[in-house]
Amino acid sequence: MPAISRFLGITIYMYWQDHAPPHIHAVKGGREAIFEIRTAALVHGRLPADDMYRVAAWITLRRDELLDDWRLARDGKALKKIRPLA
Repeated sequence: MPAISRFLGITIYMYWQDHAPPHIHAVKGGREAIFEIRTAALVHGRLPADDMYRVAAWITLRRDELLDDWRLARDGKALKKIRPLA
């Protein structure tokens, strides 16, 4: 599972050939949360509240890039790095 971004101690991953709907895995300190890309909604897991908010805000800012990476992942192609939350 390649890391596509890192910010504030959070690493964002996306699997190749992962199941729908389009989503990302956010990991920090051994905890993981899965967020849907189109809505930035939490699908599964948990991070500290501040980090949940930051990941959702980052998804909102980078939605188009994330969906582009999702398409690449579904095609088994190399993913692009996505700018972190500033």
